[in-house]
Amino acid sequence: MFFRHLCIPDVTSPNKFTESRGTAMASDLFFTRTGMDRSRVQATVDEALRGADDGELYLEYSQSESFSFDDGRLKAAKFDTSQGFGLRSVCGEAVGYAHANELSEDAIARAARTVQAVAKGHSGTVAAPPARTNTRLYPDLDPLQSAAFEQKVKLLEDMNTYARAKDPRVKQVSCSLAGEWQTIEIMRAGGEIYRDVRPLVRLFVSIVVEQDGRQESGNYGGGGRAGYETYVTREYWTAAIDEALRQALVNLASVPAPAGEMTVVLGPGWPGILLHEAIGHGLEGDFNRKKTSAFAGLLGERVAAPGVTVVDDGTIGGRRGSLTIDDEGTPTSRTVLIEDGILKGYMQDRQNARLMGMQPTGNGRRESFSSMVMPRMTNTYMLGGDKTPEEILASVKKGVYAVNFGGGQVDITSGKFVFSCTEAYLIDEGKVGAPIKGATLIGNGPDCLTRVSMVGNDMRLDEGIGTCGKNGQSVPVGVGQPTLRLDGLTVGGTAQAA
Repeated sequence: MFFRHLCIPDVTSPNKFTESRGTAMASDLFFTRTGMDRSRVQATVDEALRGADDGELYLEYSQSESFSFDDGRLKAAKFDTSQGFGLRSVCGEAVGYAHANELSEDAIARAARTVQAVAKGHSGTVAAPPARTNTRLYPDLDPLQSAAFEQKVKLLEDMNTYARAKDPRVKQVSCSLAGEWQTIEIMRAGGEIYRDVRPLVRLFVSIVVEQDGRQESGNYGGGGRAGYETYVTREYWTAAIDEALRQALVNLASVPAPAGEMTVVLGPGWPGILLHEAIGHGLEGDFNRKKTSAFAGLLGERVAAPGVTVVDDGTIGGRRGSLTIDDEGTPTSRTVLIEDGILKGYMQDRQNARLMGMQPTGNGRRESFSSMVMPRMTNTYMLGGDKTPEEILASVKKGVYAVNFGGGQVDITSGKFVFSCTEAYLIDEGKVGAPIKGATLIGNGPDCLTRVSMVGNDMRLDEGIGTCGKNGQSVPVGVGQPTLRLDGLTVGGTAQAA
């Protein structure tokens, strides 16, 4: 996850929120506490969007904190506050956008004059507002208040002590804890108002072990849209350290990875990041409207093997990618992208959906008030099948079992990808063999989908660590999948395949 360092408003500024927010709703934050008059701001929005096809005023206030512990001591403790607005006017494919970190009527009026330029000579009618939802995933939840400062610091100290006591080969322990509280309000022409509260937390640990001069590492991260309560329990953080240490020790015994075309079995959960990168981005509306995706124009056609069903679901409570509404006010939804191998739909924001003659799916997202809306994933995963993981592994004579992934690269236009494995094993005569180091998976997303020959019944979502980057913007997401068998995938390594 990427954390931006945001400027804390000047305490002398009239826009500084001087009262304790507690569980106050967005209406209090953005109007009562700033001195802005709602009716005047609404009139400004109405005027700014006259003649446009769509648009909104997006108001945001957030507070975030992060703690990092390394080399046996607390290395950093940060607390940041961010506030601001973004005003958008959409006319066909053109977008006028202005933003500022000053919440005042004058600043919004200046932004209105700027975005009106895009509607000059345009005679559109502002699109109907998003449908309302009775769902509210995170009512007034503020994770920053769910644990005391001293408790957060002690948590990291205890994690460090526990990890070093577990095994004498532990040479370095790095752990971090982060939380964010964000509230937004969306004002549309005509007086429609949409609000959301968005908590977010993450715990992460990385362990380096050394034996006979060789060093290897393992890590574990978890989080979601909740308070700190789960993550500060001894049961949770000791399990996190045990897993990171297990990975590190496995890698300590690893042998060079083979190279060549072979059968690959992907583990459940976090390996869904490959699905996210190699396939998910290609199913976002903007790439398909512009016909730069490998999936453009293929609706209704077979793009994957039978049994492959992929969905994007932003409605799962507590998940890192879940939201009550997206950043345009559209309720998030469960969108079936691929069903039994057939391409069924794309992830859409309002602009691309309108231009493609489709319905928005609640996937219009932005990193912050200073960012433009784009169609983005929420929680993207493949549904489970009818095979047990044991059946899948037993079916492979020679191959690679990839359990965890690190970084990777993908070309949206072609679908080509390269991913590095952080935990992988040889498969020999249906049995999991030696761990391997330096394995990379190389392939093409659309082609990769057709190579799925077995789908496990153990679908699992990741532990809550994903952040997706697109066009310079980062947003929290979730991934997941069951155990999968892929035939004929290229594996890059330093040893020759048997």
